Amino acid sequence: MKYTTIPGMERPLSKLILGTTKFFENKKQDVFAVLDSFLQTGGNTIDTGPKYAKYQAEKLIGQWMQERGTRKDVILISKGGHYHIDPDGTHHPEMKRVNPAEITKDLHDSLENLQTDHIDIYLIHRDDRNVSVEVLMDMLHEHQQAGKIGIYGVSNWQPDRIQEANAYADSKGYDRLHVNSPNLSLAQLNELRWAETVAMDEENLAWHQRTGMPVISWAAQAGGFFTGTYDRNHVTDEEMARVYYNDDNWKRYDRAVEMANKKGVTANQIAVAYVLHQAFPTCAIVGCKNVQRWEEALPAVDINLTDEEVKWLNLELEGAKVE
Repeated sequence: MKYTTIPGMERPLSKLILGTTKFFENKKQDVFAVLDSFLQTGGNTIDTGPKYAKYQAEKLIGQWMQERGTRKDVILISKGGHYHIDPDGTHHPEMKRVNPAEITKDLHDSLENLQTDHIDIYLIHRDDRNVSVEVLMDMLHEHQQAGKIGIYGVSNWQPDRIQEANAYADSKGYDRLHVNSPNLSLAQLNELRWAETVAMDEENLAWHQRTGMPVISWAAQAGGFFTGTYDRNHVTDEEMARVYYNDDNWKRYDRAVEMANKKGVTANQIAVAYVLHQAFPTCAIVGCKNVQRWEEALPAVDINLTDEEVKWLNLELEGAKVE
């Protein structure tokens, strides 16, 4: 495993972060096996949220940490302020919850379900521009001072809001937002996969290159677009086609396959390595519902890409030399 240093964190984060959106209670044996394997192979950072896997993921992680005695070995990332989701998984993006009361409720639910007294990295999961950054930063600072959270950051915010929040933090002597968690993947989105999310575009990438703010990328594997599961000439998944099917992405897929063949790895591993080789600190969240999926993802951390190869994969160059 390789690791990324995040400001404010004493321990570095594993470059591959374990995603938990498939951690359902009826798969407890598989979930515990994945968590065990993740820890044994050097992984140390788990990404979760109170609503993940229909409100089941955090409870399973909490049970695993209690049964295995592993709380001290892991860095927990959780989130608050996602819009309302019914227990059956129905999303209601019109029901925004980005406010101190709802986020505090999410935090307390997470602490209870995870069976811990603090969360190492806490993220505001969505943004609402009708809510001032001042009240949100005041809230995060209060929870940090109470020892309930370590460092904090945001998920699915635009750079201007991050800058505004950090300017306010500086004026008050608070800790800054130290990490951002948008979507970053080799495949570029036709449209957002989920409401109220943010996918990295050229402007976002340039901002992160200027500031050096670390990124924890969700959907780093682009929903499995690079696994070979999908056919450009036949739609088997309407959502995947809506979000990812376009000529440029299929060119990226072809280049990932070509590079993978030369390097003796898989195209999906190349796609994850692309995320890990940006001009600013990055980690990639990889969702693994069983040990096999984790073992398939793990080799990506050992793939070395040159700047030229990264640009070639993203169609910014022609004829790059693959090393």
